[in-house]
Amino acid sequence: MRIEAYSQVQQIYSNNKISRPQAAKKTNEVRDTVSFSSIGKDIQVAKQAVNSAPDVREDVVAKLKAAIKNGTYDVSGEAFADKLLAKYEEFA
Repeated sequence: MRIEAYSQVQQIYSNNKISRPQAAKKTNEVRDTVSFSSIGKDIQVAKQAVNSAPDVREDVVAKLKAAIKNGTYDVSGEAFADKLLAKYEEFA
């Protein structure tokens, strides 16, 4: 048995031992900062305005419901067809 081979193997294993991580040193260095452009801020304001707006405009819906209930709501067939064709042309 070769003794020097044993000592070489022992050196390899002793070098691969996991040492405990040391605590991070606290320093008074300047940290990274984040800043948003004015466009980004405007987009956030717009998003908040959209989120706070109701999905259904109750005042318009109430008027239409009342007109339908009273029988006074009248839809022109030509006006409906014109709007339908306009929407179709937007997507075609």
